[in-house]
Amino acid sequence: MNRRPTLLAAIALTAAAALSLSACGSDDSSKDKANDKIAGADTGKEKSASPSAPASAAAGRPKIELPSDVTHSFSPEESEDAVKNAVLKDNAEFIRALDAAIVAQNPRLPALEFYTEGEGAVAAEEWVKAFTDAGWTITGAVRYFDRQVTVNSKNAASLSYCADESKGFSKVIKTGERKGTKVTKDSYVAYGVQVEKNSKGVWELVKIVSTEGADRCQP
Repeated sequence: MNRRPTLLAAIALTAAAALSLSACGSDDSSKDKANDKIAGADTGKEKSASPSAPASAAAGRPKIELPSDVTHSFSPEESEDAVKNAVLKDNAEFIRALDAAIVAQNPRLPALEFYTEGEGAVAAEEWVKAFTDAGWTITGAVRYFDRQVTVNSKNAASLSYCADESKGFSKVIKTGERKGTKVTKDSYVAYGVQVEKNSKGVWELVKIVSTEGADRCQP
């Protein structure tokens, strides 16, 4: 969602910008990307209620609730391979949990902590804190597509996907003003994620990297 540039330039966080994640697009109001790096993310040029039903509550997964103006779609939603299917589902729940934390203005939202670990948890917390400190929330729809899983071992996998963040926005809580409404090449973002399966069978995010304006994600 067009959340990133003005916000991060203003508060000069070095650990938030790459975590575009369910964060959306790019606002032309700032082109300064010197600080667009995130704890727990490797970077190159990179900067790391839903319409579909939430994942099952197996393994004690938390119930994640989002307002009706914050929606996501995921393609593909599922895989015929059981392990890849589990990774896809937990990644979608992580994205939903991240947005729920921003909406709740709570960097330590239990649902977000449930789906993150280590550097990934630090990155996610600092990203949410950036919104909380700025007094911003989110609104709109984000489409995640071309989701591809590579299983590296019994307990480790990687996931790449694209995000169409052209219809998602950051919003000033006090005024309701939407930020970054102009659609640009940077509204389409490529993500690379590393996940690990914990003792409860949950595929937790441990690292993430994103590239705004990636050619492979352009419409």
